[in-house]
Amino acid sequence: MDNLVLDQGRIAEASKSDCEKCFGFCCAALYFTATEGFPINKEAGVPCPHLAEQFKCNIHPQLQQKGLKGCKAYDCFGAGQRVAQHTYEAKDWREHPKLKKPMFDSFLTVHKLHEMLWYLNCAVTANQDEKLAKALKQMLLQVDAFASSDPEQLKCISIEELRLEVNQLLAANSEQVRATFQKQSGNYGKLKKPASGRKDFFGADLRKMDMRGADLRGAMLIAANLSQLDLSGVDFIAADLRDTNLCGADLSLSINLTQIQISGAKGNDATKLPTNLIRPSHW
Repeated sequence: MDNLVLDQGRIAEASKSDCEKCFGFCCAALYFTATEGFPINKEAGVPCPHLAEQFKCNIHPQLQQKGLKGCKAYDCFGAGQRVAQHTYEAKDWREHPKLKKPMFDSFLTVHKLHEMLWYLNCAVTANQDEKLAKALKQMLLQVDAFASSDPEQLKCISIEELRLEVNQLLAANSEQVRATFQKQSGNYGKLKKPASGRKDFFGADLRKMDMRGADLRGAMLIAANLSQLDLSGVDFIAADLRDTNLCGADLSLSINLTQIQISGAKGNDATKLPTNLIRPSHW
């Protein structure tokens, strides 16, 4: 059990992005569009024109001013530095052009694995059920081992099958954690799912709701108002928090939050965050 705990701490650090140790993968390997808050419409595998020689962004200081929220909020969960420094042993794709495509492909796979690591690590921290906690830790170590694979091994990983297993564990954890807070909650059950199954609260004012333990997985919360709310036990996995008002909200015990979500939302000094997230500089 002690080894699992030590691995959890290491994995937590490995899941934090370190752009200084990356080769600009997010600016080159991925596709993005101007409508999503990026500079231009760009194809995958084509470097952004603002990517400088040392893999720095030429317009990084102006991202907020230019309204490039996609660039500002993006986070690779630490996949960039893992591929750059470990998978390819610090050989960059500009000096070794033959490595460009396989390196980009590896990044796309490791990014998905590191996203799973992030959620699994959060689940292990939040879970208090011994049996489920053991299963989560075992999966955490399994996914971490996959992420440590060499480029050829990475090609053989069935991401969809693995994601299905991970999602089942995350769903079970969510049910347990939310149940604890639902006992304290009043009327969050009145929140309605649309026919599509996705909760649509675009621009909604939810300040009068008792949201503790609420299931907001996959919810559309763009420009919604959750300010001053106690959001303990709320599951935000895959929720769209762009421009969501979180000023003064308490998210310290919320689950399945990512840096991308927080960076795209609106908050202030009074917003309480989980210890694994960083308060955005623009708040």
